[in-house]
Amino acid sequence: MTKIGFIRHGSTPWNIEGKAQGWCDIPLNIDGIEDANRLAQRLLSEDWDIIYSSDLIRAHHTANIIAEKMMKTVYLDSRLREIAGGLIEGTTEEERILKWGSGWRELDLQIESDDRVLSRGITFINEICEKHPNENVLIVSHGSFLKKIIKNFIPNEPFEESLLNTSITLLQRDTSGWSCSLFNCTKHLVLTNKEIT
Repeated sequence: MTKIGFIRHGSTPWNIEGKAQGWCDIPLNIDGIEDANRLAQRLLSEDWDIIYSSDLIRAHHTANIIAEKMMKTVYLDSRLREIAGGLIEGTTEEERILKWGSGWRELDLQIESDDRVLSRGITFINEICEKHPNENVLIVSHGSFLKKIIKNFIPNEPFEESLLNTSITLLQRDTSGWSCSLFNCTKHLVLTNKEIT
C-alpha cells in the first residue's frame, strides 16, 4: 500500500486578500510560516519516507520547514504547481466581476484547462506510486490543484469544501484502489508556540 499525504501550503498575503495566485510566486506570510512549523511538529510523530513539493515558493518554503524538522530532503516538481490562472492571477472576485462581469468563468481568460491539470497531476501520482510502493509520501502543493486530484481518485466522496492552508489529506492505494482516511485536517493549528519549538 502506498500512502500519500497531500498538504496545502501555508498562508500568503494574497490568500488573506482573496487574490487568485496561480503560478505567481507569492511567499508565505508570518502566519503561514508559523502554521507550517505547527504542521511539521505534528508530522514528527508520524512515519513519512519522502517529501515532494511544487517548485513555487509558497509550497517549497512550507515543504522545507517540514523537511528540516524531519531531517528529509525535498524533491521539487513543477507538475505540482497550482492551476495556472491566466489573466485572473492577482485579482479578487470583486475585481474580476468589475472587469469581466459576473459570467467571467465562462470567458476564455487563459486559465489552465481541467484536462491539462489532471494530466500532469495524475501522471505525477502514478509515477510516485511506482517509485515508492509501500512507502508514505508527503506532497506539498496548492489548494485548487490538490482538490481536483483528490476528487479524481476519490470521485464518490462529497469533497466540496476548500482545502485549508497547511491542511493534510490522506489517501491510500492498495489492490482494491484508492481510499481517503483523512480530509482537510488542521488539528495541528491548536498547538501552542511552546509545543512547536
